[in-house]
Amino acid sequence: MSVELNHTIVHASDRDATADFLTDVLGLPSAETYGPFREVRMANGVSLDVLHHPGPFQPQHYAFLVDDDDFDAIFARIQERGLTYWADPFEREPGRINHNDGGRGVYWDAPDGHKLEIITVPYGG
Repeated sequence: MSVELNHTIVHASDRDATADFLTDVLGLPSAETYGPFREVRMANGVSLDVLHHPGPFQPQHYAFLVDDDDFDAIFARIQERGLTYWADPFEREPGRINHNDGGRGVYWDAPDGHKLEIITVPYGG
């Protein structure tokens, strides 16, 4: 059996601001508009389909596996923008990155409180 994640919907109070934030910080191509969505497309074909939602909604967690060069570039953009970041999802280690599984990882917030994460090694890696 072959099952792959194709897309997921990201609820946002401002669809365009959230899509632009994601593509800007992650260094991705501009999000395309598809009906009510802005599609933020990943290199593996999976998309985050950002949809305006008046709320309230539960913030979600989105983790991105990146190589070391992309980690450096994304982390630099996080720092350049003065975004608060943590080594852990519980926000107990501000201003730090982690070295879990022999790689690097960091968490930060997107608009509407969605928790974003970049890692260079998959968990259990």
